[in-house]
Amino acid sequence: MRRSSFGEKIKIVPQDIDRKKESLFDAPSIPEQERMIEAMLFAATEPLDVREMAARMPHGSDPAEALVHLRKRYEGRGVTLVKVGDGWAMRTAPDLGYLMRREVVETRKLSRAAIETLAIIAYHQPVTRAEIEEIRGVSVSRGTVDQLLEMEWIRFGRRKMTPGRPVTFVVTEAFLDHFGLESARDLPGLAELRAAGLLDNRPPPGSLLRMGADEDEEGVDAPGQSDLFED
Repeated sequence: MRRSSFGEKIKIVPQDIDRKKESLFDAPSIPEQERMIEAMLFAATEPLDVREMAARMPHGSDPAEALVHLRKRYEGRGVTLVKVGDGWAMRTAPDLGYLMRREVVETRKLSRAAIETLAIIAYHQPVTRAEIEEIRGVSVSRGTVDQLLEMEWIRFGRRKMTPGRPVTFVVTEAFLDHFGLESARDLPGLAELRAAGLLDNRPPPGSLLRMGADEDEEGVDAPGQSDLFED
């Protein structure tokens, strides 16, 4: 008990003290959490996952819920929130991509062997080098794999539980981001590729048909400008 300045007796309840202590650690409001996530994604050079965001935000924050609200807020805008693998990133709205075409087009060359190898990994991951060679029908040079690793479009996956424990290859989030995919499950199917005229007179990517391409074939445009994929 204590007295106020007017002489009135004021009773202090223990629960009131606990409630005041709890209020000191209240999480920011959802709009404020949206602002935090917006700032992080705007400055990030790579997609951020929910765990990374939560580690940077005040205790009690719920970045997953804030992302839902923020994504709705960006609907119909020139910049949108997209999911890339397990992470999130801010990207130009797909229908406005043509405005940035001159700034983002990068001229790079990949051999036919590299494109076929990349397609097989994308459609059959996780896949070993031996499996890639079996599907293509020819050996895969180390240079082809090294080039795709250097571009960060593929990476080493888990080892297979088979004799020799061979390493596998999988596509990366950079690959998914480049082609506007949320996951490898969003890769076009055979019907879609045929409808787009991308399978004219050639086996589909990653098919079990033998591909007689040589490693030293004339170079072709890298994916993004190639005839296997399109941005």
